Amino acid sequence: MKIIIVNKDDKQIGLKEFGTLKYEDIYRVSALWLTDISSGDALIAQRKWSKYNDPGKRSASVSGTVDKGESYEQNIVKEIEEEIGLTNLSLKLGPKEFIDDSLHKFFVQWFLAKVDKDKTKITIQKEEVEGVEWIPIETLIDDLKSNPDKYTPNFYESLKSLGY
Repeated sequence: MKIIIVNKDDKQIGLKEFGTLKYEDIYRVSALWLTDISSGDALIAQRKWSKYNDPGKRSASVSGTVDKGESYEQNIVKEIEEEIGLTNLSLKLGPKEFIDDSLHKFFVQWFLAKVDKDKTKITIQKEEVEGVEWIPIETLIDDLKSNPDKYTPNFYESLKSLGY
């Protein structure tokens, strides 16, 4: 898989195979923040234990590295269908943030969507996702503060950029 390498202005400067990335390489990630339309609960995904980056950690509902020839939006639409089996979500553009967690550097473009969790059938992709759970935001924030190692290193900062 060739992924897009960008500069600090998020302009494409090259392509690389995923396994050949170095710390100084900046790449693109798209992520979905999915909430329940009535309760506001968030869908949190646990990354598969076999993942190269952050195995077993909890994070956004869906996320993916932007491949050659894809935009952030094309990537998130593909990842949503693959990882949780949903199509035709009404996506709203969220914030874009730059992450440097001392291991990786990347831009993450957030997309926001709301569903009725009681009427939405989530089907996880077992190769990518260990599991998902709906969680009240207050409970999520408390757990993140008490158990930060359960979450991806940048998740707390991402919640702040999302307005929590």
